[in-house]
Amino acid sequence: MALSKKPVTGMKDIMPEEMQIRDYVISVIKETYAKFGFTSIETPCVENIENLSNKQGGENEKLIFKILKRGEKLNLETAESEKDLVDGGLRYDLTVPLVRYYSNHANELPSPFKALQMGNVWRADRPQRGRYRQFMQCDIDILGEPSNLAEIELILATTTTLGKLGFKNFQIRINERRILKAMAAYSGFAEESYDSVFITLDKMDKIGLEGVEKELLENGFAAESVEKYLNLFKGIEESENGLAYLAKELEGFLDEEVRVSLQEIMDSVGATKSADFELVFDPTLVRGMSYYTGTIFEVAMPEFGGSCGGGGRYDKMVGKFTGNDVPACGFSIGFERIILLLMESGFKVPSQPAKVAYLIEKGIPSEELCKVIAQAQEERKDGTQVLVVRMNKNKKFQKEQLTKDGYTEFKEFYKNPLK
Repeated sequence: MALSKKPVTGMKDIMPEEMQIRDYVISVIKETYAKFGFTSIETPCVENIENLSNKQGGENEKLIFKILKRGEKLNLETAESEKDLVDGGLRYDLTVPLVRYYSNHANELPSPFKALQMGNVWRADRPQRGRYRQFMQCDIDILGEPSNLAEIELILATTTTLGKLGFKNFQIRINERRILKAMAAYSGFAEESYDSVFITLDKMDKIGLEGVEKELLENGFAAESVEKYLNLFKGIEESENGLAYLAKELEGFLDEEVRVSLQEIMDSVGATKSADFELVFDPTLVRGMSYYTGTIFEVAMPEFGGSCGGGGRYDKMVGKFTGNDVPACGFSIGFERIILLLMESGFKVPSQPAKVAYLIEKGIPSEELCKVIAQAQEERKDGTQVLVVRMNKNKKFQKEQLTKDGYTEFKEFYKNPLK
C-alpha cells in the first residue's frame, strides 16, 4: 500500500510563493514590534496537560491534541482514567505557555515585561476558510503593567503593524468584561449564569437582537431580566455615546473607574494612531477565553468578514502558577487569516532584491564551473539573489518557471564557450 502524499486533514503544505509572503510578514511584525520595545521569546510546543486543562481556555480545551505517556509510564492494561494515559498536549494558544514561562523566569525578566512570541499552535477544530488545525499565532503581551498604558501600547503596536502590511478601513472593537458583568447583574441574571448569557450574547452579530432574546428565553431565563437586558442594547444604539449611556444606566453596578479607563484608552489611541482604522466600543464583544478579567478587543476586517485577531487583560492567570497575581494584557494577530487576505489580493513582496538565474549546461569543465560559482558569489556580495542551477533539456519551460518565481535575468554557461 502506497504511503499518503497528502498532509493530515486540517494541516497544509506551504508553497514557495506563500512562504515568501509569510517570511516578509514575519519580518515586518518583528521589526515593528521591536520599535515598541517588545522582546522575542520562544516556548515549547508541548505543555503539561494540567496547564492546558485548567478551565481557563474556554472551548479550546475541548480541542487539545493530547500526547500519550512514553515508555514504561504508558501502561494500557492498568489505566483507569485519561490521566493514567496522558501527561502532555500540543499548545492551543501562546498565552498559557507565556504565563508559565513568565512564572518560571520572572526574577530574570524586566518589569514590565513586553514579550513577542510567534509559533505554531494546534486545535482539533473543524477546518474551514482561514482556520486550520495547525496554524501560526503572533502574540504580544505586557506583564507587570497595571495601568491602561498596556492596552494603549498593544493596540497601537498591532494597528501600526497592520497598517504597514497595507490594511486599511478595519475596526478595533473594544469592550470590558466588568461592563459585561455589570449589565448582567443590573438585568437580574444570577452570577452563576453569566457565562451562559455571554455565550448567547456573543452570537448577536449572527442572530441579531431578536435571536438573542429568543435563545435566552429558551434557556429558561426570566422574561423580565431578558427585556431589561436587551433594553440596554437598544439604548446604546440610540445614544451618541454608548459608553457614557451605560455608565449612567449601570450606576451602582459599574465602577466609574472602568468607564474612565476605557474612555482614556479610546481617546489616546484615536489621538495617536498611525494606521487607518476605527476604534469602536462594542458592548456585545465577549471573547471566548474565560481568563479575561478586564479590557477585551478584537480586529474586524470587512475583507474577511470576521475576526482577524484579538486579546485582552488577564490579571489572574499568573497567580494560578505562582499564587501571586500579576497584571497582564495581550494582543494576538490572526496570522493565517492575514496571509490568506494578502494572497487573495495578489500581494507582492515589495523591495525584492534583483534575482538572477545562472543556467549551467551539463558537462561543463570543473575549472569553468568554479569560475561561474565565484562570479555568483561576487554578485551575492552586492545584494543580488543568484540561483545557480543545471540547465534542463527544455530550457524554455525552465525559464518560464523561474520567471514565475521572480527571476528577471538569465545567464547561460555552456561546456563549449562558443555555443
